[in-house]
Amino acid sequence: MIKNRYILSIDQGTTSSRAIIFDLNGEILAQKNFEFKQYFPKNGWVEHDPKEILETTTHAINHVIAESRIKATEICTAGITNQRETVVAWDKSNGQPVYNAIVWQDRRTDEICKDLRNKNLTEDIQNKTGLIIDPYFSATKIKWIIENVDEAKKIISSNNLLVGTIDSWLIWNLTKGSSHFTDATNASRTMLYNINSDQWDNDLLKLLNIPNEILPEVKNSSDNFGIIHKEFFGHEIPIEGVAGDQQAASFGQLCFERGMIKSTYGTGCFMLMNTGDEMMISKSNLLSTTAYKTSFERKFALEGSIFNAGTVVQWMRDELSFFKDSSEVESLAERSSNNIYFVPAFTGLGAPYWRSDIRGSIHGITRDTTKADIALAGLKSICFQTKDLFNCLIKDTGMETKDFVMRVDGGMSRNNLMMQYLSDILRIKIERPVNQESTATGAAYLAGLQSGMYKNIAELEYLWKTDKVFEPTDLKDQVNDEYNCWLDVVKKEMG
Repeated sequence: MIKNRYILSIDQGTTSSRAIIFDLNGEILAQKNFEFKQYFPKNGWVEHDPKEILETTTHAINHVIAESRIKATEICTAGITNQRETVVAWDKSNGQPVYNAIVWQDRRTDEICKDLRNKNLTEDIQNKTGLIIDPYFSATKIKWIIENVDEAKKIISSNNLLVGTIDSWLIWNLTKGSSHFTDATNASRTMLYNINSDQWDNDLLKLLNIPNEILPEVKNSSDNFGIIHKEFFGHEIPIEGVAGDQQAASFGQLCFERGMIKSTYGTGCFMLMNTGDEMMISKSNLLSTTAYKTSFERKFALEGSIFNAGTVVQWMRDELSFFKDSSEVESLAERSSNNIYFVPAFTGLGAPYWRSDIRGSIHGITRDTTKADIALAGLKSICFQTKDLFNCLIKDTGMETKDFVMRVDGGMSRNNLMMQYLSDILRIKIERPVNQESTATGAAYLAGLQSGMYKNIAELEYLWKTDKVFEPTDLKDQVNDEYNCWLDVVKKEMG
């Protein structure tokens, strides 16, 4: 391998910070992740410690550099991908956060969102940002910090407050405060960014009383984001690729053409369909978003978000003690003999329902219900919600089921039982790649393009390798009946 042909990919997620070293062929030399603490100060509130995020990130990077037995001088470029919508505010004079990071799952700004909806701003905001009004997005979190955190109130008047999503927090710290940047994909998830004009929207900023100067400068997904200071890893490393985790996963799955879908099964589940050069406004409560932006093209996507996927398995592991390791859920679920229904609305229901007030529930429990039944119902619930999103894509695009192929990734995509059920209920082919680290791969590819390691997107397509393909079986009637029962249960929950 030629010297300086390695890529560092930083994948800062909702429950852990991961670092991976890739070679030019997209092969993983080393990877390591460190989990960090989740804070739940009130019902519906979810927070992270920004300092712990930075510490676990740098710890992971040091670990993979050592494990791969390469020198920092051999790393040509770095990419960052991150949990989207999560907001950090900090004092630029000393680098200290003024409050914990408010996580994308957090629902504390429900009332702010209700007020915006009551002012009949839903259509205007969707036309500008591609998003619906919901606490999920960054805008109302930023507004809450400015209005409720004393330290933020104090330093905003002296022009020392900075705010950004997790990518901005990492970039600012890794460059020793010399770069306050984000990229177009992360910006497009804030509910402050006009994805038509490709800039922060002054009307929305004024509406929410958020000063433009506290926000990061928006760059392409492949761009120059500054240099990681040599104090961290002994050598300067340019940051040249940044994308929100779901867009990065779509890029890593090589979903470059209109109609290509990727579905990631991590903490939540996120389905993106490339809509090409067209920003398509959904008629069925999906989101329009920037898929990626480079110096030579910008692509849009329709997205559906399921708030809780992997958290269902984590809950069964940590709170119910059904198993010690998350991978054991498949063998447990295979022993199920009773059909029950699980609505995993721990933090509300995402698309297409957008009901932050709904909470989780299990239906149809009898005396002989077992933990295996609950485990299988949990896995099926994620497939049912994916079917909800898939039906929306069909409605919005007018495409036929046979025209779709879905590429999957994320920890839960390793579950063969769940992936087969997903293929059965969607009635489409499901492709799972050999490289399951699609999110980190996408960030690496974006950085590699900017650095010149890859000449163009066509070069990346040669790197795709399929692990397993799932095709529909003859269980169509059974899964349709189960899905219809799921819809009835959700309707009851929604009143």
